[in-house]
Amino acid sequence: MSDMNTDNTVDPNIVEEEQPAMDAEEPDDGSDDIGSDALDRLQMLLDSAIASEEERAQLLTRFLAFMSGRRTLTYEERAFLSKPPPKPLISADIAGVAEYIRSGRAKNIIVMCGAGISVSAGIPDFRTPGTGLYYNLQKYNLEDPQMVFSIDYFRQDPKPFYELAKGLYPGQFHPTKAHYFVRLLHEHGLLLRDFTQNIDTLECIAGIPKEKTVFSHGSFASAHCVSCGKEYTPEFVRKKVFSDELAVCECGACVKPDIVFFGEKLPDAFFHHMVEDFPKCDLLIVMGTSLQVQPFAGLIGRVGDGVPRLLINMEVVAAKPVPPPADADEVERYRYRTSSKFAFNDPENLRDALFMGPCDDGVQALADALGWGKELQDMFGAPLPENPSL
Repeated sequence: MSDMNTDNTVDPNIVEEEQPAMDAEEPDDGSDDIGSDALDRLQMLLDSAIASEEERAQLLTRFLAFMSGRRTLTYEERAFLSKPPPKPLISADIAGVAEYIRSGRAKNIIVMCGAGISVSAGIPDFRTPGTGLYYNLQKYNLEDPQMVFSIDYFRQDPKPFYELAKGLYPGQFHPTKAHYFVRLLHEHGLLLRDFTQNIDTLECIAGIPKEKTVFSHGSFASAHCVSCGKEYTPEFVRKKVFSDELAVCECGACVKPDIVFFGEKLPDAFFHHMVEDFPKCDLLIVMGTSLQVQPFAGLIGRVGDGVPRLLINMEVVAAKPVPPPADADEVERYRYRTSSKFAFNDPENLRDALFMGPCDDGVQALADALGWGKELQDMFGAPLPENPSL
C-alpha cells in the first residue's frame, strides 16, 4: 500500500464498527479470513480514478481497521471488495475517452508529446527514412545519427548540431492543432501538465502557459557555454546559427542551447513534476512519440492502475501482449496493474484507447466528440502573436 494517496481522508460521517480487543477471541460469525487477494482488490479500487470519494473513504476505513488488528472481513465487506474494479472507459477509442471527459472524471489531465505533433507544422521528425532529421545528416558520416545529440561529440564538432538546429529553430513554424488542443484542455481547466520531448517551443507560441509545460529535453529558450557555463541569450545563438557561424563564448568554447544531450541530466523540473503530478493524473494522453527514449517513455507507467490512457500516433508503440493466464484472478491483477506498456492487445481492454493516424486528426476527432470542434478550429486559424515569448 506504499502508493496510497495520503491526501485521502476518512469521511467523519462513516462510523467504523467497534473493534475487538487484540487478544480477544472473535466470535465465529461465518466471516472469512482476510487474504492477499482482498488487499490486492483494495489497492486496485483505491487506485481507481473513478472511485467516488465516499467509496474511497469506506475502503480506507476498512483498511485502517485491518491494520489496527482485525483479521477478518464480514460477508458484506468481502462482497464489496470482490466486485470487479470499475472499467475506466466504455470503449477503448476516442468516443470512450470523450465520454470519460464529459462525465467529469477527468480533472487532472497529463499530456505527453513527441516530435510527431510538430510534423504538420513543417518540422520533420527524427527517424522517418528519407525526410527525418537524422537522415539529413548523412553527409557527416556519423556512425550513429544520434551522435549529433551527444555532449562529448558536440565538444569535438558542433557543426552537425548547428546545421540541424537551423531546421528546428523557433520562429519559423506555426503550432499545430495538437498544440492548440493542449491549450484547449488548459482553457477548460482540465490540464494538469504538458510533458513534451520537443525542443521547438511551439507550446509557448500556441499560448500554453510556461508553468503548465515541462520541456523534458530542454529547449532553445536559453543557452550556456559548455565550458565555463556563461549564459547567452537565445537571440545571440539564433543569429550565429542562421549566419552559418558557431556561437563561441569569450572563453573560446562553444555555446549550446539548453537542449538536453545524451550524457547530460534532464532538467530538475522534469523529475519534480514527475513525482508531483503523476499520482494526481486521472487521464493520460500520449501523442506523436515513439516512446523509445528513457526516462520519458517510462512515464506512461506512473499513472494509477485505473487511469485511462489514450495514444494518438501514426503507429502502435509500447504495446504489451497479454501473458498466458494462470488463473482468472492473476489475469485481472495484470490488467489493472500499473504498466509501462499499453494493453491494446488485451481483448477485454477498457483502459488504453488508441487512435492511429496524424495527431491533428486525432485531436480534432476528440474535440468534435467533446463539442469543442469549432473552438479548436478557430484557435488554430487565429493569427499568431507578433512577438511570442519563448
